[in-house]
Amino acid sequence: MKRVIAIADRAALVSLKLLAALNLLFFLSFLLVLLLAGRAHAEAPACGGSDLLAGLAKSDPAAFKKVETEAAAVPNGRGLLWKLEKPGEEPSYLFGTMHMTDARVTTLPAAAQKAYEGADTIIIETTDALDKAKMMAAMAAEPGLMMFTDNTTLSSLLSPEDAAVLNKGLDARGIPPLTVAKMKPWILSAMVALPACEVARQSAGAPVLDVKLAADAKASGKDVEGLETAVDQLRAMASLPLAYHMKGLVETLKLGDKVNDVNETMIVLYQRGEVGMFWPLFRTVLPDTADDQAGYAAFEQTMITSRNKVMVAHAMPILARGNAFMAVGALHLPGPDGLVEDFRKAGYSVTAVN
Repeated sequence: MKRVIAIADRAALVSLKLLAALNLLFFLSFLLVLLLAGRAHAEAPACGGSDLLAGLAKSDPAAFKKVETEAAAVPNGRGLLWKLEKPGEEPSYLFGTMHMTDARVTTLPAAAQKAYEGADTIIIETTDALDKAKMMAAMAAEPGLMMFTDNTTLSSLLSPEDAAVLNKGLDARGIPPLTVAKMKPWILSAMVALPACEVARQSAGAPVLDVKLAADAKASGKDVEGLETAVDQLRAMASLPLAYHMKGLVETLKLGDKVNDVNETMIVLYQRGEVGMFWPLFRTVLPDTADDQAGYAAFEQTMITSRNKVMVAHAMPILARGNAFMAVGALHLPGPDGLVEDFRKAGYSVTAVN
């Protein structure tokens, strides 16, 4: 029996999963700035959108309760700030971010602000995104991570119906289809999975939270360290099934202005520290075919579990110096294979800070 989805139409929820994937890659948020440089807006579009979960609570209380119950069972599913303690080391902090410019995201909670200001070292996912020259070099080193280098085009991978959706959706966003015909779908997704107001802010130079934290840290004389390279992040995205990316791109374009609802829902959950509620939502939208289930499993393994282990391994020598503030995408924190549990397995006492 097919699963009934009560939160919104299927496209909205598939897009929610895609937006989550993009929020797992800090690098893509900076790449968006490079891609959209010069696309000035005479007047920044207003942000809008409704909280899909609030709507669900009213329209289908039973379905909402099910999501709440599943979220409550997610290990370490509540909280953005965690204290890391280990004998012989000065305590450090782990903080979950969103790679966005919205003031509700870039304004740190009081406890996180205090921990950040008191830290000697700030750790982010990749420092490559802070150096435009390094970014351009990384992109040039492996062009196949960003563009089709053979005769493939985006439209050639789609049915005529989906190709029409692609072209119509791009036109609606002011992106000439021919200019992105050779672009890999995960790169194009970075341009279309965010609401117009967020795109306008980023293309105008407003920093996402991670960039703001790193830039402010450098300005105040703090050390700034990275855990991955830009190429690492692109390779992770590129390793996922191409069909998974193409489906997400098409469904997001079908979404149109409803992407504002998706964005608003993620920000509301983030503000509440309800990071454990994201994955129950994503599981709700798991497609019914075996191929799509395999794609989702690959997504979790590649974008979450594997990268978490790399982050912990690379962070530990930095944390050993003590008094660090580690800021990475909030979706990396919860779950049995999340960073909170991985740090515990590495010998740290990890406690939530309210």
